[in-house]
Amino acid sequence: MKNHWTTPFKTAWRKLWFMPIVPLMLSIFTLPSCAKESNMPNTTQNESVITALPTQSIVLGMGCFWGAEKRMAEIAGVVDVQSGYAGGDNASAGYYDVLGLEKQIQAGIATARNHAEVIKVTFNPGLVSLETVLVKFWENHNPTQGDRQGNDVGTNYRSVIYYTDDAQKTTALTTKEAYQSALSKAKLGNITTEIAPLRNYVAAEDYHQDYLQKNPNGYCGLGGTGVAYPSDASTLKTHPLLDAATLNSARQLIVFEAPDCAFCQQFKTEVLSKWSSEVPIVATLNPNPPQGWTLEKALFATPTIVLFENGKEVSRFTGYNGDQPRFWKWLGFRLLTPEQQRIAFEQGTEYAFSGSHLDEKRPGKFVDPITGAALFESNTKFDSGTGWPSFFNPVAGAITEHIDNAHGMQRVEVRSASSGIHLGHVFNDGPAPTFKRYCINGNVLKFVPDEVK
Repeated sequence: MKNHWTTPFKTAWRKLWFMPIVPLMLSIFTLPSCAKESNMPNTTQNESVITALPTQSIVLGMGCFWGAEKRMAEIAGVVDVQSGYAGGDNASAGYYDVLGLEKQIQAGIATARNHAEVIKVTFNPGLVSLETVLVKFWENHNPTQGDRQGNDVGTNYRSVIYYTDDAQKTTALTTKEAYQSALSKAKLGNITTEIAPLRNYVAAEDYHQDYLQKNPNGYCGLGGTGVAYPSDASTLKTHPLLDAATLNSARQLIVFEAPDCAFCQQFKTEVLSKWSSEVPIVATLNPNPPQGWTLEKALFATPTIVLFENGKEVSRFTGYNGDQPRFWKWLGFRLLTPEQQRIAFEQGTEYAFSGSHLDEKRPGKFVDPITGAALFESNTKFDSGTGWPSFFNPVAGAITEHIDNAHGMQRVEVRSASSGIHLGHVFNDGPAPTFKRYCINGNVLKFVPDEVK
């Protein structure tokens, strides 16, 4: 993922070879696909007139052009979106020219103006106005970040509007002023978007065109501010901030999602729908933290799961692609003690008679300390005399078994099915009816007593 790279040049190269781990970063705001402005003609009655109108084009830069292309292509009335480069001094630059010059700029050995990654948006003005196109532009990226967009850093990732006539310039400046007003009311920064005449536009290479259609799991570092454009005609609404008063200030997980995000839905299905961890979790479509809470850095992909403690970000998990063990290991390193981590993730073993729950006899369940999933019922626990909590039967589907040839022995390792952590081993010397002895490290169990009725 891009945030592990420290220079714009490495960032761009990383993007080129990015493997599909990080899910698509989808915008927080979307125009309904069948939305029609009130002052636009009725397409069913005037279809021949509308389709005969000449198209217009405007060139926009929103950071990585892959995500920008996809988002702007979703506007009803946009007929084509092409990725390219513009605004630089080189009239025939390609991808590697842009990367090479940016490396030199960052090293202080070049003064030439570099291109920005841009998209050329061609639209039918009879179906959609330039103002609506620019509303989508403002709301689908963060125009206050200067020479960057999210974790993409460099002059080639600057926010830009390159116009081709005075009418486009006027609309660009008018919408900028309106959006700056909304940003200021939200106590966000000043817009840094470059608004200038179009110069030296070059279409990007074929493999950059429709990139996210060809590579649906590809990287897309596109995200908005969460602030709606202040227009009565706008159908875009701000998703409300989470209310800090309803959250657990001591320790809270927040899942930052986006509409139409397939991996967000997968995370909901595979993780959130079964959530039983003691750490509270909540999802939001707003990319900002609750008022008074702070993120360490801007979000750049969804879903992003952030752990807050006392209102401050202490860790985050970016991207989800069905890799539940990686997610639970990330959370486990925040929740478990070093001794628990050694057992859970390094197949460690506590000393006999030193662990927890050896004498626990109350009715209840022994659960995974990370996920909260039930592992053993207390009525299956017995005193084996070995010095470790022992059980003759696990909860159905709660554990997995694996051959363990470590330490010159052949044993059967037991892991939690929900988190994948190491629990202990199972032996064939237990009591009836199973004659199994699940020898478990007590320090990686949490006991939850039954409620007293």
